[in-house]
Amino acid sequence: MWMRMRFDIGWPEVLFGVRGMLARLDREAIEQRVCECWPRPEQMFPCLSVRTGFDLLWASLELPAGSEVLMSALTIPDMVRIVEHHALVPVPVDLNTADMGPDADRLRRAITPATRAIVVAHLFGTRLPLEPILKIARQHGLLVIEDCAQAFVGCDYDGHPDADVTMFSFGPIKTITAFGGAVFCVRRPDLLATMQSRHRLYPLQSRWTYLTRFMKYSFLKGLSCRPVCDVIVGVCRGAGLDYDRWINRVARAFPGPRWLEPLRFQPSAPLWAMLEQRLRTFDPAWIAARAARARRLARLIPRGAICPAGDVPDHSHWVFPVLTQDPAAVIAELAKAGFDATQGSSLRVIDPPEDRPQLDPQTTREVLAGMVFLPLYPEMPRHDIQRLADVLHRLEDHLAIDPNVAEPPARFPRVMMVDLRSG
Repeated sequence: MWMRMRFDIGWPEVLFGVRGMLARLDREAIEQRVCECWPRPEQMFPCLSVRTGFDLLWASLELPAGSEVLMSALTIPDMVRIVEHHALVPVPVDLNTADMGPDADRLRRAITPATRAIVVAHLFGTRLPLEPILKIARQHGLLVIEDCAQAFVGCDYDGHPDADVTMFSFGPIKTITAFGGAVFCVRRPDLLATMQSRHRLYPLQSRWTYLTRFMKYSFLKGLSCRPVCDVIVGVCRGAGLDYDRWINRVARAFPGPRWLEPLRFQPSAPLWAMLEQRLRTFDPAWIAARAARARRLARLIPRGAICPAGDVPDHSHWVFPVLTQDPAAVIAELAKAGFDATQGSSLRVIDPPEDRPQLDPQTTREVLAGMVFLPLYPEMPRHDIQRLADVLHRLEDHLAIDPNVAEPPARFPRVMMVDLRSG
């Protein structure tokens, strides 16, 4: 079984992390070296998680209560909860299927005198061209925050130079995971200084807390090995257990009702050491191999199959989604062939403010409802990629197909915009 749950970390790195738990480490020196991995270390702000930095960002900005924050309509729930915690109003901007980026016309219509910021998420490994959004933001004096949690491709890229803040994540399922940690690029010196000052008041994460987290995800990494996974999936299905729900629950980074408290800590020295090691040993060839596998699969699947965000040229393919008419049937047939696809995702659609129902992101809702994530990794051999494509051809009647795609593309299939509501 090719599993959807894969941790981008090797056993040598896990061993490095275990040694770090036992070593005496200079935490401040390692933090500085983490910053120095990037082109402009003076702008970098490492912290416990993207949620931690996002919370600090709004606390540091001290925007008036009721200020509106425009957000890509598809995000993780905690990002919305953090905005609301600071007495701000999250406002969704519907996304285009082709690039999963905010629609510019809808963005303009969502802006009001109360709007203060725009949060743009680069989804599924894409890197959206931000110039149109930046132009709109500058016309209205808005802060621009780009969420690159799914778009890390190496420290050479620290975000768009004209964005005010860029966020990178190294959580459990992210590229080059350190089982925690995030790095923000904050281009306003005053804002960076305020965030750093507030951050220094946080208590220090204990080594035991990070060790517990580290061992949990190391254990899950062991379970994700193909032979072990085959046994686990078989047992769950034989016992009538919902394997999909279980795996999504245990992989959550900050579960539980007291979700905000675990965010407000400074990272421990072993976490900093692990993050520095991952950044310094990162091999861009791994990303290139992942993208090459995705391009190959895209050429092999049924012509016109809609892959959300597939129209973005700058794409590292953190995940590979396809749009379907019947997600359950597609997932079941893929499982029979040994591919653990899933519709389960931590992503959710943001609801509009109650007094602005016209901003409901219908396209994003329909995309999320029909989207299935395929397992696809650099390690997957060509014959298995071909098998995966063959299954999708057998399921073509269950896929969302763009009838306007008549000829095979030269390199990568161009995903056209379609109105999913038309059927």
